Amino acid sequence: MVFSIDFPVSFHYCSRMIILDPIDSAEFISSNATHVQIHADGIEKLAHKIKNALCSGSAGVENWKSQELTPSVANEQAVEWIFVTDLLNFSFWTDSHPHYEVSFGGKIYTGYWALCAAVNRAVDEGLNLLDANVYKDISEEQMKYVFRSANGSEIPLLKERWMTLQEAGKTLFDRYNGSFINVIKLCEKSAKKLLELLCQYFPSFRDNATYKGVQVSILKRAQILVGDLWSCFEGKGFGEFHDIDQITAFADYRVPQVLVHFGVLSYDRHLTEVVRGAYRPTY
Repeated sequence: MVFSIDFPVSFHYCSRMIILDPIDSAEFISSNATHVQIHADGIEKLAHKIKNALCSGSAGVENWKSQELTPSVANEQAVEWIFVTDLLNFSFWTDSHPHYEVSFGGKIYTGYWALCAAVNRAVDEGLNLLDANVYKDISEEQMKYVFRSANGSEIPLLKERWMTLQEAGKTLFDRYNGSFINVIKLCEKSAKKLLELLCQYFPSFRDNATYKGVQVSILKRAQILVGDLWSCFEGKGFGEFHDIDQITAFADYRVPQVLVHFGVLSYDRHLTEVVRGAYRPTY
């Protein structure tokens, strides 16, 4: 459903909430930003670099399956893998040492790849962490063992990940016959509709904010999930979306660094000092 408001077009994923979708949120925020500037010449230069990479074959959706830990085959199991790993894809950074790392296949992985390694290791060891019927009832102790580290550290927000995984598993079991594939089928090849379904029925995907009095959406992991499906299946089958252009670049902490490096973004003095000072907000 589309609502008419005084700001860009909005969408809703909850009967009690009206919120700008990610593209309209980005437009509203960028138009009203006070600490960040966007430079058209930087956009053009970076666009040429990306185009050249795509034309040369050094970048492209087909590269997604060539990573060490991602599924090498685009099948139903790959869909469930993408759902679980993107569901849990948050908060890997810690101020303390050692940082979280996982040993798998004779290699050490950190960050997001440590998560992927732990999921793959669990499956290899006989715990099918890709089956909602299994992880809807996973215990906190099992979760701790699945994500055990190679150096005695603990994955950040372990309890929150456990609760998130259980909640999602129960939703899939109760509403979608235990499979995320059935959620995809309901979206009718619409990336935007899949975002709405994710946010409506899987609360952990709802990352929103209020900016200058307007409800805006970030939807980082939800958009990553759609993008991963599209990349894994190369725009076909479970990854076919007729409106994939409605998905934005996910708002992580690396993308802004890259955009600043290439001159697409620039920060004012205040924000530069905040970023360089490693300021962390308290909640």
